[in-house]
Amino acid sequence: MERAARLRTALIPLDEVRAEWEKSSGPFHKQRVAEHCAVFRDLFRGATFTPWVTLRVEYRQEDEHVVPVYYGNMVTPSEASSPPAVSYEADKGSLWTLLLTNPAQSDVQSWGNLLALTGGNERIYSEVNLCVFRTNIPGNDMQSGKEICHYLPPFPAMGTGYHRFIFLLFKQDHRIDSSEDVRPTPCHRLKLRTLSSFDLYRKHEDAMTPAGLAFQQCQWDSCVSWVSHQLLNMREPVFEFARPPVYHPPQVKFPRHQPLRYLDRYRDSKEPTYGIY
Repeated sequence: MERAARLRTALIPLDEVRAEWEKSSGPFHKQRVAEHCAVFRDLFRGATFTPWVTLRVEYRQEDEHVVPVYYGNMVTPSEASSPPAVSYEADKGSLWTLLLTNPAQSDVQSWGNLLALTGGNERIYSEVNLCVFRTNIPGNDMQSGKEICHYLPPFPAMGTGYHRFIFLLFKQDHRIDSSEDVRPTPCHRLKLRTLSSFDLYRKHEDAMTPAGLAFQQCQWDSCVSWVSHQLLNMREPVFEFARPPVYHPPQVKFPRHQPLRYLDRYRDSKEPTYGIY
């Protein structure tokens, strides 16, 4: 090994390294990244968990290219226009719940209480935007689970920056009754796609435990316009940032250690002063 390293011929089995990382320190690293990105703050009001189950999420493209979801990597709405393939290791006979949410809608107040209106004058005010919800999944057979809400492509509005789309995997102790949470199919009304992930977990905390985590970041692209017009049947909301006026401290009579153009900050006119000094 030492000779191969000197000759630069040593090959590191990256798959084995990653597998060892996922079993040892990987879950703790994922937890720290999720805390840094405020995932736990927005979903569980600060309560955290260590994702011991490796959740693999991939978006398959038309050219047989695969876009994976890790822990905060960028995925465009166009790449995520189709439902992803989700896999994980599970024992035979175990039950699982998969949840995909977008907590960015809970930050509407931080955008200055901006509210977008749909064609039916329906406000988008959800705490969490539900993208996928499937319960009672036997093992890792995703298609055999109970679909509570079908997949909706990401639609981060223009001007709202990056949105987090978070995949959560829960392990169930037994089958849960989620008939009250079932949404109609198709479900393209945002009001029906709202829920509180905190209240959802509180409701079923005796039956399921958070076990896996993966999340992506998205920002606006042209696919969002198609989702808004064709699927949601609403006007596409567009937000702009209103910059506050530039602050200048009160003018002093004898400005020491200030640049030569100090007085330009306090001129009433916007007339350029080039050539005066």
